Amino acid sequence: MYIRQIVFAVCSAFWFGPATAEDGFPAAEWERVTPAELGWSETELGQARSFSDQIHSSAVVIVQHGKVVAEWGNTAKPMEVASIRKSMLNALMGIAVSDHQINLDSTLGELGIDDNPPGLTGIEKGATVRELLEARSGVYHAALYETPDNAKMRPPRGSHPPGTFWYYNNWDFNALGTIYEHATGTGLFEALDQKIAKPIGMQDYRPQDGSYVRGEASIHPAYAIRVSARDLARFALLYLHKGNWAGHQIVPREWVEESTRSYSKAAFGMGYGYLWWIGFLGGAVAPTVTLPEGSFMAQGAGGQYALVVPALDLVVVHRVDRDMPFTEPTMRSIGRLFWLILRAEGYDPGPDASLTAATGERPTGETLAAKMQGKTISFGTKLRGGPFTMRFEPDGRMTYPHWDEALGPAAGTWTVAEDKLCILILGARGRCYSPVLNGEQIELFDQLGVMQIAGVALPR
Repeated sequence: MYIRQIVFAVCSAFWFGPATAEDGFPAAEWERVTPAELGWSETELGQARSFSDQIHSSAVVIVQHGKVVAEWGNTAKPMEVASIRKSMLNALMGIAVSDHQINLDSTLGELGIDDNPPGLTGIEKGATVRELLEARSGVYHAALYETPDNAKMRPPRGSHPPGTFWYYNNWDFNALGTIYEHATGTGLFEALDQKIAKPIGMQDYRPQDGSYVRGEASIHPAYAIRVSARDLARFALLYLHKGNWAGHQIVPREWVEESTRSYSKAAFGMGYGYLWWIGFLGGAVAPTVTLPEGSFMAQGAGGQYALVVPALDLVVVHRVDRDMPFTEPTMRSIGRLFWLILRAEGYDPGPDASLTAATGERPTGETLAAKMQGKTISFGTKLRGGPFTMRFEPDGRMTYPHWDEALGPAAGTWTVAEDKLCILILGARGRCYSPVLNGEQIELFDQLGVMQIAGVALPR
């Protein structure tokens, strides 16, 4: 590793000249500063690290003004990035579009893109490269490397014409990999190494860290990538600087701006650009974190996040090592971690949606059971399909909203254990919440003290 870093330092000096942290970019190694040097609260940053330990983070890197403010965990191990691979493909696509190798308005039919039987219809072949980048292709063929939940939620074939409906579609993302390789004649992992990793000085990435996921579902393989937390921070910093690295435009500025603009309202109030998420989880179900305008992020299953906050010249990377037994942190837990980090920076990230800060009645035992019997809680008025309701029947039965509105409400049971309201949905894992009551306002907090639901009790 040491020899490789020396070679890179020499080569980068030859290609670009010396990059220094004073320029807002790391050199061969990151420059580290104490949080106090940049005006951060050491105490509040310590609270963020403590919470990170509670959600079993594997690595966290916080970079401001091109310098590492704080880091913990194994930041040098290349770990599977899951769907962050898509945001990394975005960079390669932008370069290829700039080099006139790919035209965003080319259709799948013009590019000769099909799939195994049942192959694409004529309408599906009318989808453009741009619509694949936006996850709006309307092609709902089976895809590789998608989660079971995504497979269940995939719309029926032909249900939405190209460009008319947003769906987080692995078929789109995998087909983009095929389109890139056909257009450029270069494998994705080698291209990432030559066009991104080496120019920005990634310390740990090698082309061998990529692998194709193949199977019978589709002819378009997924492209799994392993990247360390500190290298992912460099990639996020590249996008923070609109594709520029120490004075050299690696990814076209216009492409970065175009890619990190929202074209669709996605899940839970987030926006979606070209393979990048815009903003963060909305507050329609419960308060979470308020990011500065213009923030965007790459996100992957299992707890992979690269948050870019241009307004604060800030990058936050969160990783979970999927090589080890792990529990995926919820998005609300990640929102809480971001809230704590932004608070430590001095930014106001919105209300403190934690059990510690909650005010109101906290009934227990029979009193809690009596207050919940026959109660209906309404929440999520701003969500698609909302508002949703939970009904707590006196006999212990309950109904709970299913996020796929076509499936209708889910059924389950509820019970009280001391100060906890425990809910068991049929076919799912049970969860216990700490309820806080303020008149008709009801807030439910998880075992980490993070607010999960803020609702209103409907008249009986």
